[in-house]
Parts: sequence; C-alpha cells; structure tokens
Amino acid sequence: MPDSKGYIRNEDDKGSVNISEDVIAVIAATATVEIEGVHSLFHASGREVAGTLSKKGLSRGVKLIIDGDDVTIDLYVIAEMGYSVSEVGAEIQRGVMSAVEAAVGISVKAVNINICGISLKSKSKTHD
Repeated sequence: MPDSKGYIRNEDDKGSVNISEDVIAVIAATATVEIEGVHSLFHASGREVAGTLSKKGLSRGVKLIIDGDDVTIDLYVIAEMGYSVSEVGAEIQRGVMSAVEAAVGISVKAVNINICGISLKSKSKTHD
C-alpha cells in the first residue's frame, strides 16, 4: 500500500484511487510541450530535458505543490523566438489546467510559468 507522500488519494464508497505526483507532473509537462511557442522544459542544471520521452526526463521542469485536494504547478519553460511570451504563458496555463483536471479530476489552484530562456531554433515537428 503506498504511503500518502507522493500520492493524491481520492476516496469514495467504492474504494480509493492513488495517483502518483509523477503522473500529474508528466501530464502537465506533456500539455506544456504541445503548446505552440514552447521549445522545451528546462531543468535547473541548465539542461533542456523535454526532448527525453521518459517519464522522469519529461517531468524535470515541473514542480508540484499539493495542498489537500488542490495542486499548484510550477513550470520551467524554454520558449521559442518569435512568439509572445505572455501569450505562450497564458496558453500554457489554460492547457495544463484543462489537461490535469480532465485526466486526474483534481482542482488545479494555479499554474505558474517561469520562462527560463528563449530558443533561437524551432523544435522539430515529428507529426507533420
């Protein structure tokens, strides 16, 4: 049985569902990198990590703060040159909030965007 640290627990009369914080971080990261104008997520060590498709690599630019049934998500982003940073940030907030609430069913209190840099190159699109 998982301990309460690292999991969000939803209980009802039918039983309980334990959702790992890693799952929420991956959902948030995936929604972020799908936004036009986002190059990648940023890791504090200075390495761009969104190109890594593994769960651990993708969620490194995401920080979660869980308070009861609410979650606050901090994202560290590399934006693409040529896009309005404020518009990209607002689109990330909408997309991440919608994705997490739809997939996990928890309330997202806030999505804080930290633009850590601008990429001069566009990310490669593999699904053209």
